Amino acid sequence: MTRSLSGRLLIGIVSLVAVGLLVADVATYTALQTFLIGRVDVQLSTGHNAAVAGLGGSPQGNGPPAGSTFPADTIIERVQADGTVLDARRLSFGGTSSSSALPVLPKPLPSGTEKDPAVQTLNGINGVSHYRAAIWPEDSFRGEYVVLAIPLLDVESTLGQLLQLEVLISFGVVAATAVLALIIIRIGLRPLRRMAGVAQDIAAGDLTRRVEPATQDTEIGRLGIALNGMLSQIEAAFGERTRSEQRLRRFIADASHELRTPLTSVRGYAEMLRRGAQESPEDASIARRRIEEESVRMSLMVDDMLVLARLGQGRPLERVPVDLQSIARDAVADAHAVAPQRSITLDARAPVVITGDDTRLRQAVGNLMRNALVHTPNATAIEVALETHDGVATMSVVDHGPGLKPDDAGRVFEPFYRADASRSRDSGGAGLGLSIVAAVVDAHGGRVKVSETPGGGATFEVALPIAKA
Repeated sequence: MTRSLSGRLLIGIVSLVAVGLLVADVATYTALQTFLIGRVDVQLSTGHNAAVAGLGGSPQGNGPPAGSTFPADTIIERVQADGTVLDARRLSFGGTSSSSALPVLPKPLPSGTEKDPAVQTLNGINGVSHYRAAIWPEDSFRGEYVVLAIPLLDVESTLGQLLQLEVLISFGVVAATAVLALIIIRIGLRPLRRMAGVAQDIAAGDLTRRVEPATQDTEIGRLGIALNGMLSQIEAAFGERTRSEQRLRRFIADASHELRTPLTSVRGYAEMLRRGAQESPEDASIARRRIEEESVRMSLMVDDMLVLARLGQGRPLERVPVDLQSIARDAVADAHAVAPQRSITLDARAPVVITGDDTRLRQAVGNLMRNALVHTPNATAIEVALETHDGVATMSVVDHGPGLKPDDAGRVFEPFYRADASRSRDSGGAGLGLSIVAAVVDAHGGRVKVSETPGGGATFEVALPIAKA
């Protein structure tokens, strides 16, 4: 049994046509046979008087009775009840018949009447295969039977020609159907073969390939649209996985780089103490202080990485009403305490309540304020604003410092990324502050972006959905 779709379709179509032709041929053959036999039966049912007259008239071979409509070589016999033929006449037209064919009478003879004779098909001998015969008892012949048998040569010849014609036509139609169906199937399945070729390329790793056709006009076209949509999602998923792996590798590399320096310092100062810094109280004091400072810095870095990991895992945050005006006011007050010489302003005219985690939101806003303080000159003003629009609360932190390059603006929220290529810690921390801001805002269903401040500087804008009343 073929496994290919084209083979199954071809077999199905050819089989359907063959069955249809067979049914039509059988119906046509049966209908014509019934019609021809019925016409002979009409001759038999109306030939009573002519048959009786023929037996009592001219001798055998002299011709049919007057008014007879029987075909040539019709047999009229007078038969006893036991089947013995007493007299027989053969009707011939246009002369004497040389045929010796006779019907084979059944034994016993069937019952019938003059008005309703027994009509049946009898076998023949001597050149005629079958006769259609009417048999009835004739009162005028003292209870003897009359047999009127018409040869079925013309009927069988017509049916044979019909059968031969049906076989030839059926074979021709089936062959033509098979060829035409094969051509149509190959043309119809050509897009599927092209899709199979594209699928092989995709399986080999080329996720940029797309199948054709992709149109709503045909079933295969709609399949192409669905496949292309699925391939786009797969490509996007693989791309996201690749980017995630790259971010993970970069995160591990950056974390290793950031932790290596304090660990090296701790190990160096510990080595200094082991070698005899205890003999110099001043060196010992410096070593202990530096070990403590580096330990604190590593602890803070690890805490920040733990926050990022938890937010990245989607761990649930506390969901309580939080007033952004209060958070912004406290952040500005903290910044004033750290940099009293700065001009730091707050524009928050009314309370804005959202649903979220107060601790994480304060950490995010504090990181934005610290970023502005660290990466701008001491005399640079900082402006904080809070406003609402269409159910969204927007908090912006605007500075007028050197700003960010376009490349830096696109990566500033990545973990451990710092615009300072030298990675000097004098210009900031480990580069986790803004990435924590992005993670916290995303966990609250908001968004954060950075843009250039008119006149120079950077504007960080946080948008968060306002709590429903």
